[in-house]
Amino acid sequence: MSRWAKYPSLEGRVVLVTGGATGIGAALVEGFAAQRAQVVFLDIAEAAAEELNLYLEKSGLTRAAFFRCDLTRIEQIQQVVARILSRFGVVNVLVNNAANDARHSIDEVTSESWDEMMAVNLKHQFFMTQAVVPAMRRAAGGSIINMSSISWVIPSTSVPVYVTAKAAIVGMTRTLAHELGGDNIRVNCVMPGAIATERQRRLWLTEEYKAEVLRRQALKRLIEPEEVARLVMFLASDDSAAITNQSYVIDGGWV
Repeated sequence: MSRWAKYPSLEGRVVLVTGGATGIGAALVEGFAAQRAQVVFLDIAEAAAEELNLYLEKSGLTRAAFFRCDLTRIEQIQQVVARILSRFGVVNVLVNNAANDARHSIDEVTSESWDEMMAVNLKHQFFMTQAVVPAMRRAAGGSIINMSSISWVIPSTSVPVYVTAKAAIVGMTRTLAHELGGDNIRVNCVMPGAIATERQRRLWLTEEYKAEVLRRQALKRLIEPEEVARLVMFLASDDSAAITNQSYVIDGGWV
């Protein structure tokens, strides 16, 4: 039995995922590939991207198109999107997934590090959207899903700039939904909680933190990356055609 629900409207559609080589992004790439979408993903982790494509092949799925892109450089975003549109003609779905939740204290933040963290967590989401919108308009519609976090709602500590960026994504989502709704382009947001990605397990998901997560969540288990991907695929599909301007929490009942 497939681990993915089927969304017939996604078959053949061009789906662009940022930060798609690992973590939630890799689950998104796999999930959309299972829908027989034409999946394109961006990342700077070339080895992980190739490993993901080999996994897709072994799973009987079509390889995704990988483009290396440093999302903190706006000119690279524009150039890569131009290449994608030249090859595929359109982007029907954009998932702004890439982020970096590296821990930092208030005292160590500089003007330069602030700009760097905003670039990797917020700025690229706007400019990726800007780059794909003309093609979505020509296609008479599209779906954009921005990845935020519950970190700004809890609120989290030890990540003040990251939290600021993730809060801003919710506001950006709402204004873009109204800016683009007349073009039949839907814009929604997903706010994950403590998701058990390989990175989280390796760096921060200690037994002590796991106990805290389970204490705060209504569901007493860890939430897996593919569970986030399932929500995103619904928002990408025509099954959610009347849904825009919304932010969806997936956190096992923490918030």
